[in-house]
Amino acid sequence: MTHAAAAPDAAARCARRGLLLGAIGVAIFALSIPMTRLASGSADAPQLPAVFVAIGRAALAGVLAAVYLVLVRAPRPQRAQWRALAGTAAGVVFGWPLFLGLAVLHVDAIHASVVTGVLPLATAAIAALVLRQRPSAGFWLCALAGAALVIGFAAWQGGAGLVPADGLLLLAVLSASAGYVSGARLSAAMKPEHVISWVLVVSLPLTLPIAWATWPAQPVRPSAWIGFGYVALFSMWLGFFAWYRGLALGGTVRVSQVQLLQPFLSMLFAVPLLGERLDLATVAFALGVMATVFVGRRMPVGAPAAAVAAPAGARREPPTPQTPR
Repeated sequence: MTHAAAAPDAAARCARRGLLLGAIGVAIFALSIPMTRLASGSADAPQLPAVFVAIGRAALAGVLAAVYLVLVRAPRPQRAQWRALAGTAAGVVFGWPLFLGLAVLHVDAIHASVVTGVLPLATAAIAALVLRQRPSAGFWLCALAGAALVIGFAAWQGGAGLVPADGLLLLAVLSASAGYVSGARLSAAMKPEHVISWVLVVSLPLTLPIAWATWPAQPVRPSAWIGFGYVALFSMWLGFFAWYRGLALGGTVRVSQVQLLQPFLSMLFAVPLLGERLDLATVAFALGVMATVFVGRRMPVGAPAAAVAAPAGARREPPTPQTPR
């Protein structure tokens, strides 16, 4: 087989591996909303403080990440990468967990799963903008349709009006999307497992004292600590090993498509874990949101208007196809 013929095969294998790793990451993240609700409880029956769940999980994961980086003798990030690490931390360490943790005190996990269903399209949109690509009009129409469905569902659930928790959920989506894209760009030059580990370690000067200050004063159910342990070990750390590597291998805009599964999986997990009820109207809205994301991901995304130079020795992110898939 000639080199020219082998190149497309290698690219296809790389893309498939990226999608597989992305799917593993999504399966891990799908439990984040129900487990956060399990850890935090509700406004009527609170368990661990929401701020402790949001920041304490990053503190625990950060300590484990520091040990891991020492054991594997990970190289220190380059000077230019520290700002990107801080930006990633702002999204995935502070923004997403904090906004989500506060929101699920007031809405159930199934409601949160539907509203955050626009996360994959938001990730793809931010990736397209950051990478200076030119999404088609169809792509943006799907983005607006998905957002309209989410806002409509939130207003319907809130009694013909939005509730503050819906705003928190949308802020969580924006935070996570920006953090995913920033981390994926770093993963083109660093090992993905090193990226999230350094992100957590960089955050320790803030997460450790906040976790200490918000440590629960009252005893809580053992299930709340189980939920906290899951979001600390898996949602905050190990899940990103697969997710960031998948984004780096398969392309951020492309691999974000597998997040289509996340709202549906989150809703399914919430039924046995939290005893929540899944009604047909909620399923219909969720399927509608996922449909807009699925169609939007098949809309053309043009090549970057200007190539962005990568650091020397960096692993460039595979280009996004310019034709519908």
